[in-house]
Amino acid sequence: MNVPLSILEFRDRAEMYFGEKTAIFDGEKKFTYGEFGKRTHRLANALRALGVRKGDRVSIICSNTHHMLEAYFGVIEAGAVLTPINIRLLPQNIAYIINHAASKVIFYHKDFTELVQKIKSDIPETRHFIVIEGEADNLATHEYEDLLNAASIEYQPQDFDENDIAELFYTSGTTGNPKGVALTHRNLHLHTLYAAIALKACDEDVVLHMIPLFHVNGLGQPHIFTLVGASHVLLRKYDPLMLLKLIHQYRVTHLIGVPTMHAGVVNCPEFDQYDVSSLKFVMAGGAPASSTLLHTMQKKVIKTAMAGYGLTETSPLICLAYPRKHLTDSEPPEMQFQRQTATGWAIPGIKIRVVDTHGNDVRPDGQQIGEIIVRSNVVMHGYYKDEKATQEAIRNGWFYTGDMATINDKRYFTIVDRSKDVIISGGENLSSLEIENVIFKHPAVLECVVVAAPDERWGEVPVALIVLKSGVTATADDILLHCRQHLPGFKIPKRIEFRENLLKGGTGKILKSEIREEFWKGHKKRVH
Repeated sequence: MNVPLSILEFRDRAEMYFGEKTAIFDGEKKFTYGEFGKRTHRLANALRALGVRKGDRVSIICSNTHHMLEAYFGVIEAGAVLTPINIRLLPQNIAYIINHAASKVIFYHKDFTELVQKIKSDIPETRHFIVIEGEADNLATHEYEDLLNAASIEYQPQDFDENDIAELFYTSGTTGNPKGVALTHRNLHLHTLYAAIALKACDEDVVLHMIPLFHVNGLGQPHIFTLVGASHVLLRKYDPLMLLKLIHQYRVTHLIGVPTMHAGVVNCPEFDQYDVSSLKFVMAGGAPASSTLLHTMQKKVIKTAMAGYGLTETSPLICLAYPRKHLTDSEPPEMQFQRQTATGWAIPGIKIRVVDTHGNDVRPDGQQIGEIIVRSNVVMHGYYKDEKATQEAIRNGWFYTGDMATINDKRYFTIVDRSKDVIISGGENLSSLEIENVIFKHPAVLECVVVAAPDERWGEVPVALIVLKSGVTATADDILLHCRQHLPGFKIPKRIEFRENLLKGGTGKILKSEIREEFWKGHKKRVH
């Protein structure tokens, strides 16, 4: 028997076996899985009534609300392709995405009314504008709750080909127009199963959605935790204190975020006022986490705080630094911690290699650097309407990530940099991450990014931009002295700049490439 894989199975299962369980918490609002399922059926039927047909794209501009979670299933049930929009992008980028996807319908939260007004005249193919938690007006053709209430509650399942595109997530477009990553039912279904095993997810779990759900398939969490009947807690806007309150109130078990988010939590002045002992899985992903941050998390939050890795193009999770018991039982604690700070090892269903420029595997010595390549059912169908970019990324049955790493004899790999973030200074290849990790060890540093800046003598040199912890002072000389104690001279930043904050994307990830461009305006192209 060959049954087509569909992500709707996860919601259907939760509705059947956990229908009476209160599982969706969004501020004062809460829904059982039974209520949630009925709302997604109404959403699907409402879209059909608007003329949405199989394969049509539906965009949503919204933060982490129950409406966004409903779209993950209701839009798909209608046969449409869910296209969440990164709310941190510039209006022109958002207009480009909507036009490129040819979205027929846009759902938007009232908080983004001004944004939609700015771009409406630039997206002529969009026919329906549905406001969330607002009122229908000259801009909105419908209001969300009115639309649902007028729709049938009947579940009208339709046949899916597992290779049909289900979701379309656009990259940030830091080196050109955003690219649409097309993920199929098969990609997403198998990613959910693989990741659920890796996360050891079950119905007793409570996940707090701190990463925006418009980002990289919500890290797969809407599917993973619905599949097992766990509870979802929505955080509409990242705020460390509110996050701590929600962990305490709902006894959250799973917390996945980018390093800057976790840094905000562990450095929150009110941290000790809240009970975080319910946490059993905490992962820092989306950007490399410093050993200093993971050590602090391990000390203050959970013993097994770890790094993880994934990309939009891989649905996304492909790697975790989970301890392997047969190794850690015979190793000292410092070695276990060293493994947890590595990027990790492949989760089930994923094959990962690190290769040199000729496609040969690098030595598993933790020293030789190569590019991470991936082979798995979770790798994207391709870049939407961009066959050239797809062929450049997927070659000979492997997806080339552009991330540079080493791999050791136990098959743990460690990212040393994005290929574009390596700093070539006087012919030496410098890892910006290595320099950042040293700077993070200074007790005054909250956030840090190291980028290449032009230099007449060396071509380019490392420059460090630093945000200090609240109420703490440090000078550039203090930071440089610290660096000299841990780095050879040619790796020490040539300049230290202190900033009130660092430019970040929708997930809180520091936008290194955009920060780097500040230094290269008016200069010729970088040397690589």
